[in-house]
Amino acid sequence: MLFFTLITWLFLDFTGTAHAWFGWLAKIQFLPAVLALNVGVVLVLVALTLLFGRVYCSVICPLGVLQDLFSRVAGRRKKNRFRYTPALPVLRYGMLLVFVGLLVAGFTAVAALLAPYSAYGRIAANLLAPLYRWGNNGLALLAEGIDSYAVYSVDVWLKSLPVFIVAVVTLAVIATLAWRGGRTYCNTVCPVGTVLGVLSRYAWFRPVIDATKCNACGLCARNCKASCIDAVNHRIDYSRCVVCMNCMDKCRRGALSYAHASRKKAVPGTDEVPEQVDKGRRSFLTATAVLTATAALKAQEKKVDGGLAVIEDKKIPERATPIAPPGAGSARHLAQHCTACQLCVSACPNDVLHPSARLSTWMQPEMSYERGYCRSECTRCSNVCPTGALRPLTVADKSALQIGHAVWIRKNCVPLTDGVACGNCARHCPTGAIQMVPSDPNRPDSVKIPVVNTERCIGCGACEHLCPARPFSAIYVEGHEVHRTV
Repeated sequence: MLFFTLITWLFLDFTGTAHAWFGWLAKIQFLPAVLALNVGVVLVLVALTLLFGRVYCSVICPLGVLQDLFSRVAGRRKKNRFRYTPALPVLRYGMLLVFVGLLVAGFTAVAALLAPYSAYGRIAANLLAPLYRWGNNGLALLAEGIDSYAVYSVDVWLKSLPVFIVAVVTLAVIATLAWRGGRTYCNTVCPVGTVLGVLSRYAWFRPVIDATKCNACGLCARNCKASCIDAVNHRIDYSRCVVCMNCMDKCRRGALSYAHASRKKAVPGTDEVPEQVDKGRRSFLTATAVLTATAALKAQEKKVDGGLAVIEDKKIPERATPIAPPGAGSARHLAQHCTACQLCVSACPNDVLHPSARLSTWMQPEMSYERGYCRSECTRCSNVCPTGALRPLTVADKSALQIGHAVWIRKNCVPLTDGVACGNCARHCPTGAIQMVPSDPNRPDSVKIPVVNTERCIGCGACEHLCPARPFSAIYVEGHEVHRTV
């Protein structure tokens, strides 16, 4: 529950506090570590599994703990509800092959539909984060009533309807499977569970049945959420066991222990029974709280100009090239490494990141500047990414990184449409890439229009966001396939 709570907080926290202290929790997840080529983390997780079994699935993986929460609630209604079921190797390894095939083919975002960490990230970012922010805004409203501004309100908005639907469907599937069969998803669908299951067959420590004490009552099997204990034959399928220790808690005869599976003489009809039995029992902390995520998202209310007229919302321009976040290096690198966990989208303080609706980069982060712009001093998205899809940047690197360039649309520009001076884009350009020049070269006193120096523009979107033209800005940013330093 400690791991689960802290990882969930990473997706809920909008202040950056959680990432400063606990951002490493996202980087020790199995698939992100593999994609980031973080050999040290991968080796530690492999060693952990070879020593203690699939403790990663029961402790570190947030989706695994989420399944336990639903299973726990279901168990309050019906006791001893599980039973041993044979493994489904064709389905398990078939799903793993599909997953690996999608990764190799470059469809990382599609493969991420099966990845446990990414699936939970979408649930937390799209279903839990809005509830957390609405609660924060209610607290901010109360604090404002007593002239306290220690808590500030934040926008809550629907960043992507398709991703929201994916999160709802994923939660429904996980909840249904966990409610009916405990760790069914872990042991039939999850590719990480299948890989670690192969390793856990050779774990040094694991639950062991002492056939001399066991009376085959089946109480352990009826409480095994992995459905991997064959009580009649005194066997445990270690590839599916997630080391939850429930069997040891329920055994009334002390026939189960968590020990080294000795290869000394075994009792006939049993599976590797050690001569010495460790009578000590362990139980992992389980949850009793019910996780609810049924509230629907809604768009933030429109702001008004001076309390009089409603400001028309800006519309997203049609970009020939999507804007990849800083740190991606290139659109291709982002597409190959991003698992669409939505952690960077949740962490962005300027509301410029949202999940892509394009099929080629589905659910992966894109930039758009209707609600804010990418500030040069902010490097949060690149620092929280656990997969290496966004490489860490310093503020100095970020300030000189060109992720796109501004394009001026003459027919939308306020000086030409309304005949009034503006210059908002030039005033707020952090690199001085926009200059105002007379619209009529022969008349120095004519209204001025912007001219963009694409060599100096870094694509931050300040001009697009702050342009007063509605519904489409008179200046917008086109992304670059490959980022470069200016």
